[in-house]
Amino acid sequence: MTRPTAPDLTGLRVALFSGNYNYVRDGANQALNRLVGHLLSHGAAVRIYAPVVDKPAFEPTGDLVNLPAIAVPRRPEYRIPIALGDAARRDLEAFAPNIVHVSSPDVAGHRVVSWARSRRLPVLASVHTRFDTYMRYYNLAWVEPLITALLRRFYRRCDALVAPSESMAQVLRAQRMNYDISLWSRGVDRETFQPGRRDLAWRRELGIADSDVVIGFLGRLVMEKGLDVFADTIDDLARRGFTPRVLVIGEGPAREWFETRLPQAVFVGFLGGADLGRAVASMDVLFNPSVTETFGNVTLEAMACGLPVVAADATGSESLIENHVNGRLIRPGAIHSFGEALRAYLVDPELRARHGAAGAERSLDFSWDRINQVVADTYLRLIRQKQAKR
Repeated sequence: MTRPTAPDLTGLRVALFSGNYNYVRDGANQALNRLVGHLLSHGAAVRIYAPVVDKPAFEPTGDLVNLPAIAVPRRPEYRIPIALGDAARRDLEAFAPNIVHVSSPDVAGHRVVSWARSRRLPVLASVHTRFDTYMRYYNLAWVEPLITALLRRFYRRCDALVAPSESMAQVLRAQRMNYDISLWSRGVDRETFQPGRRDLAWRRELGIADSDVVIGFLGRLVMEKGLDVFADTIDDLARRGFTPRVLVIGEGPAREWFETRLPQAVFVGFLGGADLGRAVASMDVLFNPSVTETFGNVTLEAMACGLPVVAADATGSESLIENHVNGRLIRPGAIHSFGEALRAYLVDPELRARHGAAGAERSLDFSWDRINQVVADTYLRLIRQKQAKR
């Protein structure tokens, strides 16, 4: 059998704009860095424009050009690009891209979309988070329709969108964000995330007995990840007479609040690489109550480790979890229902094993190379379409 020919992307010149490419680690910017790595390895030229900080969370993949930015109010670890800036504009002109990719609907994103349209260059936008839902966590839900309208104006000025899940693509279509929407899913590092990484000795070092059933949380510790729902659900289980061990992996500004709400939980902070794979595989079930993800990288990583997942029935998770097959999908915020779903896994090890195995099988569908080539193919299609219109 002959191997498929590796794609040749020579001649592709991509200007990628991001509000957070590497200064705070999250699933979205790690996906962008993987995409850039794929493009570069196959001959494309890529230039990344994003805010630069003195101590980023990790080294960027590719050449990074600074964008003027300010700290986000109440969330100073994040920065908002406020302009394209003269230096970045000169660099962009010199780089001479044949496609522009915007990954955040900020001021710089708006400016570069206008720049590209004036030069008849195609623009692809990738959607990484439900920006319109964030206001719910700051008691500003009434602003949501306005945010949706502003997002629609931004995305309709782009030639096409890519979304990380079919459920998110359906939301974007229903909101009339664009009429050319395709999937840029997410992959999983199967060397890092696998059932064989489970380590009972490591659990014992944390004071977790071999017989303990561990409910895990994995993600950045911010309120929009559903930390309040997670804590309330653990309280619901306690009222039923269940006291599971809770393992929290992640760091963020809400850590102190979360530790106060869950004083018996084990917090291990931020982990990466093999340490993260070991910690995830050493859980027994992942609980992901967030409704803001457009895909749910943590859900896929847990599935690859052979864990059943209880998640909010929202964009992202509903594209990965088949209810009652590899996990449970519960109405967002339904504390008692979340508790009932978790209780079933606590008391039934055979159910945990069966649903975990089904999740591991489902995770095999997600290969980074195949997934990132979809974006490259979309670039090439948009370039051809734009040239045909000329």
